[in-house]
Amino acid sequence: MVLFYIIYIKKKSYLCTPNLMIDQETIQRIMDAARIEEVIGDFVSLKKRGANHIGCCPFHNEKTPSFYVSPSKGIFKCFGCGEAGDVVAFLKKHEHFTYPEALRYLAQKYNIEIQEEEQTQEQKERQNERDALFHVSEFAQKYFADLLYNDEMGRAVGLSYFHSRGLSDEVIKNFGLGYCLDEWSNFTDHARRNGYSDAVLEKTGLTIFREAEDGQPAAKRRSYDRFRGRVMFPIYSISGRVLGFSGRVLSSEKQAAKYVNSPDSDIYNKSRTLYGLYQARSAIAKANKCYLVEGNIDVISMHQSGVENTVASCGTSLTTEQIRLIKRYTPNVTVLYDGDSAGIKAALRAVNLLFAEGMHVRVVLFPDGEDPDSYAQKYGSSQLQDYLASHEDNFVMFKTRVLLDGVKNDPIRKAELVKETVNTIALVPDLLERTEYISQCSHLLNVPEEALASELAKAVNQNRLKAIEERGGQSTPTEQTSPAEQQPSPDTPSEAVPVSETPAPGLIPQAPAAERHLIQLLLNYGDRTITQAVPADDGTTQEISYTVAEAIVGDLQGDELSFTDPLCQKIYLYYCDALARGDAPDASHFITIDDDALRTFAISLMLDTLRISNSWREKQIFVPSIEDNLQADLTDTLLTFKLGCINARIADNAQRFRFAQDDESMFNLIAEKKQLIELRRKIGMALHRVID
Repeated sequence: MVLFYIIYIKKKSYLCTPNLMIDQETIQRIMDAARIEEVIGDFVSLKKRGANHIGCCPFHNEKTPSFYVSPSKGIFKCFGCGEAGDVVAFLKKHEHFTYPEALRYLAQKYNIEIQEEEQTQEQKERQNERDALFHVSEFAQKYFADLLYNDEMGRAVGLSYFHSRGLSDEVIKNFGLGYCLDEWSNFTDHARRNGYSDAVLEKTGLTIFREAEDGQPAAKRRSYDRFRGRVMFPIYSISGRVLGFSGRVLSSEKQAAKYVNSPDSDIYNKSRTLYGLYQARSAIAKANKCYLVEGNIDVISMHQSGVENTVASCGTSLTTEQIRLIKRYTPNVTVLYDGDSAGIKAALRAVNLLFAEGMHVRVVLFPDGEDPDSYAQKYGSSQLQDYLASHEDNFVMFKTRVLLDGVKNDPIRKAELVKETVNTIALVPDLLERTEYISQCSHLLNVPEEALASELAKAVNQNRLKAIEERGGQSTPTEQTSPAEQQPSPDTPSEAVPVSETPAPGLIPQAPAAERHLIQLLLNYGDRTITQAVPADDGTTQEISYTVAEAIVGDLQGDELSFTDPLCQKIYLYYCDALARGDAPDASHFITIDDDALRTFAISLMLDTLRISNSWREKQIFVPSIEDNLQADLTDTLLTFKLGCINARIADNAQRFRFAQDDESMFNLIAEKKQLIELRRKIGMALHRVID
């Protein structure tokens, strides 16, 4: 299961007229930029509740809020009337937009230029090419990961390196790490044998091709693996697809770059990608905070130390697009950098971009010579988390103090510092935050608040004028009109959607509890890896790892069990088919599925509306979540599901016994019933239940 939330759109949905379409890349940019809580918040008053937002449903009359919005999953759901979907579905329903009109509205809201054009044969071929790039990248990741554990050099060089950095096998597999053999074309030859073309290998950057020598045909160009002799860090999209790689050299060859990254391609753009976001997104939303570090190993080491809400920029300075990815999950960022002068300068460079995007920014500097990875290895997980909690500093105040240290008694340099500080504060969108910063900096700089406020007003106005000039003299859509007026539909009325007096009953099917919970585990935790100790043939134990989806599907298929509820069965069969193909099942498949009943049912299970009250913690009563006890919850749910199946078979056995025509049939049914009752008793013992 991949809880993402970039929506894959069907080609028929692209069409704006029979001949025009919005290209896939533009749709992807729109969906990446759109924050569902912001869009719905333009029409519905929402209040934050845990990881979700809640308000009164706009589609039916209600006094008690039952309308939930999940920013991390990009979905909404009303538990009163049953309406559910993604941001586009909301606009289509609420504003009577067609699909293209909803996209235009979102593009205008987030200042994304779209061009509609007729789909040509070339564009069709380009889409096919993108698919091929995805396929070969995922093929490469599996190959490199396999070499790491199943090749002698992979274990001796690659795996030994990761272990020497303190990484466990669990985290290595969770991040899909691997090794590329130190041979000229080992991977290229393997990919060719599996049917991948040179053109696809070259465009992903996995293979480098030299120009053909004089007199040689182009087909004879010399080729070699870009990442040979390197440990491999795959870079994932938010939905879990492999986009590219970062490879670290392990040899002492001075000419070799320490890190080599995949070049930009049709599927990978490093300025729009964050390393570790796929693994961190749920933790970021849950903690309502994102830690931003410099390197891949830092991300993995933080993750292993229990600080899973950590990401890094992909071999580039922090970009606006990367910040907006983080903002989908939280507005709170804590920047972690080395404590040396280079780390401090890097931290200062990032702050203006972060503030300009409305982020709340704090900073943690490690002792000189330390970084998150080295600190975690030296002091351990607990002390790392204590250090992060106790050394966070407000970024504006941190920056001001750092710059103030170099001013001394020079009035000219102090005036420059005041302007630099004010220019940073001017980037903060929230007026109250700006006011508080002015108050704090006034005391720190020993400058009257009135003087700072005056400079701030000038800086804010300059920023506003500059923004208008960059837009060609046009104000933003929100400055011109209300959200509902930004994208009128020429052939639909502008009135609000008619609402019914009472919610439509029975929209959420009542499947058996165990069946519903198994499907909920598939949708929300299907891609989560579980490690279990099992006895080996020699009497020792060994650890095996598997995903929740693999556990559920494998267990039920092994016992030839199925779901009685048809919607549960449809979702289960989707996971069965995906795993059989070797694909990673994607829960977002059900967010835009054409089947209304199935979509509503799936979103109901994906959206967790339960929240533990703070009162429990205040009374020192700590209630574990499903995620905290995932393996135990999975085991209990599977056993409870099987118990229901056995009870159903016992009832069926009794029914068949009533109509048995001969002694042999009756004896067989009695024997079958004894086996079922014994099995039921054993499951009851495993569940710690007394079953007659």
